[in-house]
Order: sequence, then C-alpha cells, then structure tokens
Amino acid sequence: MKFGFDIDDTLITLREHAFHIYNKNLKQNLAIDVFHEIKKVEIHEPFGLTAEQGTEMWNRSMEEIYFTACPPYPNAVTTLQELNEQGHEIYYITARPGEHGERTKEWLKEQGFPVEDERFFCGMKDQDKVKIIQKLQLDYYFDDKPEVLNTLSDDSLKVYVMNQTYNQHLEIPRITNWSELKEIIQK
Repeated sequence: MKFGFDIDDTLITLREHAFHIYNKNLKQNLAIDVFHEIKKVEIHEPFGLTAEQGTEMWNRSMEEIYFTACPPYPNAVTTLQELNEQGHEIYYITARPGEHGERTKEWLKEQGFPVEDERFFCGMKDQDKVKIIQKLQLDYYFDDKPEVLNTLSDDSLKVYVMNQTYNQHLEIPRITNWSELKEIIQK
C-alpha cells in the first residue's frame, strides 16, 4: 500500500517545539498548558505578538525550529519503519519551504524515519499538496491541517487527521498516537 504523511505536527511536534523556542527567545515562561489551549495553527498570540510580529518571529527562528531537537510523536518512527519493512511505500509531502527540502530529508533520516529521495515532496503551498497526493494515488494520507484535508474527497483515499487543538471541528477519522495505525490498516 501507499502511505502519505505530512511532517510538521503530523509526524513531529513542531508547533510545541516552536513554543518552547519562542519562550526562550522572548525570555518568557508561558506554561505548556497555554500551548495546549491554542485553537489556531499559529502560536504567536499568547506571546503578545501581532500576526506580523508572529510571522517575523517564525521566519527568524525557522532554522532553530526545523533543525534542532524537535521530537517525533510517540511511535511515529517505529510505525513508519515497520510499514517500510513490510514493503509499503512511504511518501512525505510537506509545505516546508523548498530551500529546506534537502536538510529536512536528511534530518528525517537522522531521526530514523525511512526516507527515499523519490518519495519526498517539499516546497509547495498547501493547495498544491492536494495535487501531489492525488497524482501519487495514495491509499492513506495523514495530515493536521484542515485546509489540506477538507479538499481531499477521493473515495479511494483514506484520509486521517492528526489530532490537534485547531482541527477539532473536522469530521474526519482521527489518529492520536501512531501505534493506532496498525488497527487502522486492519479495518
């Protein structure tokens, strides 16, 4: 089978990692509970930043956010390794800026994710992810963003949302831990 995965906030805890970096760089000490209450993808508001300041902060911190010790979600690496060992095709489809593609691919490999160069897609807008997903004719696709998931309506594609505070309104099957994937496949 062919499995497609978004990376940020689907396989790795990028926003939470960024929240800790914002705390450090802005010399604040917001509790992690504050993060878990954020109902948007963007994390700048609890820090008292405007949208423009939040964008500037993200862009200024991007290297540190993307390429430091951002942890994978529990069981993400081992689950994808098992899929790979079973002969399934694993595709990564991320809207990260294209200039970060090669480093992202290498970083994923360093974390233990099974990555093949020809199955890694990076540098597109969210709306373009949908075209790639459809062209690949995936069996399963996992993402966190409503903007992407709401546009995938192919009956042959099984779509799952990685549970986040900002996607609770979606009426799409959820995954909360990567250990659940085995059960999903068996259905």
